[in-house]
Amino acid sequence: MSDLSIREPPTVLVPVEVLEGESISDSLAAFLAPANVVVLGYHVLPEQTPTEQASLQFEDRARAAVSDLAAVFRAADGADVETRVAFTHDREQTVERVATEVGATAVLLPNPVGAVSDVVVPFRGAIDADRLADLVATLLADGEGTVTLWGIESDGFDAAATVERARSSLRERGLDAARITTETTAAESPIRDIVVRSADFDVIVMGEGDDSLWSALFGGENERVADGAVAPVLVVRDRETE
Repeated sequence: MSDLSIREPPTVLVPVEVLEGESISDSLAAFLAPANVVVLGYHVLPEQTPTEQASLQFEDRARAAVSDLAAVFRAADGADVETRVAFTHDREQTVERVATEVGATAVLLPNPVGAVSDVVVPFRGAIDADRLADLVATLLADGEGTVTLWGIESDGFDAAATVERARSSLRERGLDAARITTETTAAESPIRDIVVRSADFDVIVMGEGDDSLWSALFGGENERVADGAVAPVLVVRDRETE
């Protein structure tokens, strides 16, 4: 029997640039609904625009858009959804701050997606396997979806051992072995390979690694995952950053 019922569900932060028309599909909301979801509606302001002025001008519109997004999650699961609205000059700082405040296990990059059934977890460096397993097992617990644990070999990183630990952690949380696939490969450019394979899966779950949370979502090498992937990306935060 799974012990998920006695665990506090992980928290997923969903930052959405609401005034730019970003949204969440019904299928993605249904996939994330077993977690504690926090919807952050944010709007990035020009440097010369005071946040107080923007709040007076746009807050009602932003709150209405966030409320509509929260309703999508409530329709999927019936659970309550926490919402936040932020006007900022620095979206990186805002996402980091809110993720810390709510104790987010992961942060979503909401690329478009249809039905969600196949999840891939590419390991390109050390990650808290127990933390990741809590998230993946929670999201897959009540459905029939599968997860591929993909270790990408590199100097100094034992991909096979990391994959096996993650598999064991998922099994301990009640996920059926038939729903877990494991593999390891070598890659000269792990990020490029993740982007190329993203079309084969519905959701990518990856670790923050050595980068900051924002770099894992949008900056540096990992920007190619955020910009190039055709699937939503869940970035699992390092426990030390809470």
